[in-house]
Amino acid sequence: MKANLLSNKSVKQIEIIKVRENSGFPYTDDISVEEPLEIRVSYSAEGKKESKNISVTMRTPGNDAELAAGFLFTEGIISGREQIKSIYSPQAECSRNSENVVIVELTEGFVPELMKADRNFYTTSSCGVCGKGSIESIRTVSTFHNHTKENTEVSLETLYQLSEKLQSFQNNFSATGGIHASGIFDMEGNLLALREDVGRHNALDKLIGHALSAGLLPLNNKILLLSGRASFELIQKAAMAGISIVAAIGAPSSLAVDLAKEFDITLLGFLRDNRFNIYHSGSHFNIENLL
Repeated sequence: MKANLLSNKSVKQIEIIKVRENSGFPYTDDISVEEPLEIRVSYSAEGKKESKNISVTMRTPGNDAELAAGFLFTEGIISGREQIKSIYSPQAECSRNSENVVIVELTEGFVPELMKADRNFYTTSSCGVCGKGSIESIRTVSTFHNHTKENTEVSLETLYQLSEKLQSFQNNFSATGGIHASGIFDMEGNLLALREDVGRHNALDKLIGHALSAGLLPLNNKILLLSGRASFELIQKAAMAGISIVAAIGAPSSLAVDLAKEFDITLLGFLRDNRFNIYHSGSHFNIENLL
């Protein structure tokens, strides 16, 4: 199992005053680092080199190449790892921190469609979209929406252990209490990979970027566990990666449930303390065997 946690740059120590009842005392506290990351794409169009700024997202430093690759994939700008030539940070620029810029150089001859009308939210780091048109536009760009999903069986015991296993590998959460995680498990409950970030969508993009780079997509026989709530944007990204089972320690939103139904994704919420809610049971998921 490869947890693939963030580097030490993800946690910062600061001096605070801790208050307990009627007294306060100095204390050295660990907090999660949050810094902007600018994602650019570089490609050739009609023999001319082009460079476009795609997104600025607030993230926890670490796994930035995976974040960029995952973001481009889950937002439909690329459809496979073969379209990426390299990912790198530019040389130091006079007025900015080059560590907070990442450039994705695309392969020769591949020109991304950056301005699709239905998907103009590609250029933002958080979706903020809603409505049937958005769901339909995801269907048009999802690489795996036509893939046949395998019938899956997972035991209650396995599901009940997932949240505790995720938390046990969240080193940065244990240190700061202020960071999200996304983890991929197999059907036996083994944690295969984990990513953490102050942004829940960034954590998932890092995880999917890892799977993309490793040639593991689609993740149709895996379980995705989210450390917080399940929002529309997270289910959207799961759908893009071909994930068929999503479990969240928190609650889903109404549009997340709608999207799970549209893409036949099994969606579980409040998975903790030996309980969970089933918001949608996909056709591939035999819930009767659990109960």
